[in-house]
Amino acid sequence: MKISRLLGVALALACAPATNAHAQELLAPAPERTAGEGEGPYPTLLITGVTVIDGTGTPPAGPIDILVKNNKIDSYYPGAAPADVRNSAARILDASGMYALPGFVDTHGHNGDPGKAPDATYGYRLWLAHGVTTVRGVSFQWGPGQPDVSDARRSEANSIVAPRLIPYAGFGDKWDGGAVDSPAKAHEWVRWAKAQGYWGIKFFNGYGADVFAAAFDEAEKLKMGTVAHLAQTGVAEVNARKAVELGLDGITHFYGHSESLLKDHAISQYPDDYNYFDEQSRFGWVARLADQVVEPDSEEWDEYIDFLIENEVTLSPTFNIYSASRDVSAARNRDWHARYTLPSLMDFYAPSATNHGSYYKDWTTEDEVAWRKFYRYWFDLTKEFHRRGGRVTAGSDPGFIYQTWGFAYIGELEMLREAGLSPLEVIRAATINGAREIYDPLGQEPPFGSLAPGKLADIVIVPENPLANLKVLYGTGHTRLNRQTGVIEQVGGVRWTIKDGIIYDAPKLLESVAQMVEAQKAKR
Repeated sequence: MKISRLLGVALALACAPATNAHAQELLAPAPERTAGEGEGPYPTLLITGVTVIDGTGTPPAGPIDILVKNNKIDSYYPGAAPADVRNSAARILDASGMYALPGFVDTHGHNGDPGKAPDATYGYRLWLAHGVTTVRGVSFQWGPGQPDVSDARRSEANSIVAPRLIPYAGFGDKWDGGAVDSPAKAHEWVRWAKAQGYWGIKFFNGYGADVFAAAFDEAEKLKMGTVAHLAQTGVAEVNARKAVELGLDGITHFYGHSESLLKDHAISQYPDDYNYFDEQSRFGWVARLADQVVEPDSEEWDEYIDFLIENEVTLSPTFNIYSASRDVSAARNRDWHARYTLPSLMDFYAPSATNHGSYYKDWTTEDEVAWRKFYRYWFDLTKEFHRRGGRVTAGSDPGFIYQTWGFAYIGELEMLREAGLSPLEVIRAATINGAREIYDPLGQEPPFGSLAPGKLADIVIVPENPLANLKVLYGTGHTRLNRQTGVIEQVGGVRWTIKDGIIYDAPKLLESVAQMVEAQKAKR
């Protein structure tokens, strides 16, 4: 193995999210779901009086009664269900005046670790409380022995309080078969990951094109999904264009795009004192790539977007996870931190020389201005890709950079809106698009992701209209002045999240998280 390849692999592993001291400790198992946690599933469940936003882009319609049998949507009844249907329902959920959407799909999830969020159900509950019924973990935890696959199976059986969990493994992670340093090893590792129960693979850079090509080839044969975080460690050799040519399915974050669109150089230009292992240097300077790329709407820009679409790539931008970079003070002082963010997680978020993502040790106005400019290019690329027919999904990458589970996901929806997607397009990205990204490698239409007869009963019910204001999806709700009474009101928040036909009371889930936070504060 060449020295350059060894260095690349080492750097790739270094940029995996779990870089704090607790990374390889095992997360405590999620406790069994108790009798009081969630209702159902019922033989027949009738949800009454909702306006349906079905996830496909179809405009809202209502009022509608939705009949669920066991764990599948059976029928729609515009106006109201007939008396015999109402009388035979085992449970009637009165949602009059509310809005029903498909369960949200988070395509970029991680769980905590013993250092920052030691209880596996902390993140699971926050996801569910924000309407997220499916999460693709990329990975949920790093290192061998973690409960990625076992929690996925327990969630499938509904024996734990958790969204549906779709486990991906980091390329080369988890096993004891040595470094994945050749095409033969790549084939072997992918077969091993499939046999363990992983649905797909998350790639970092640092491997040669031959290793990537072998892994993508084997993954396609085994119907496993592939997504990549094309970090600076190897992007000079494998940028987004090259990775797609080799067979990559999806690109997460912004990595690889700018390096595919450089206007004056073959590789990105960094200052002489740049140090990738110093995360302030890494993240401070990556925003300056906006000064090195071709202009939006230029011939090269348009050709690159067409290339991505022709190759059926999915973009999961995770705009939210870097949002502190353009206003760190705002991110540090979000109104949910006091009640719902664990003290240990706030410790992890604070500026640190070791914790991944806690890079703003001396974050300046110049850094924030550079990031605001970078976002304009990133937004433009994503919007135009989407406008031309490319698939965009919603992923939150929680647990880093002041992005707490659940809240971070709604933040991503707001940023997709900021990028230029319409509210209906944002909901589609959050539902059917995410479901299809997960199920496309299997060659199947997903069983969830839209509200229609025959689909699984993954449903989010919200008192306020999210198309008018996405902020009503936050667990803390939306602050609004009642102009008639002069009273400041807190409105919105998800009322119920239904996953696999089980009704979860979202405020009750949030209260259980608040109790976790208070217990940790008391222990301290």
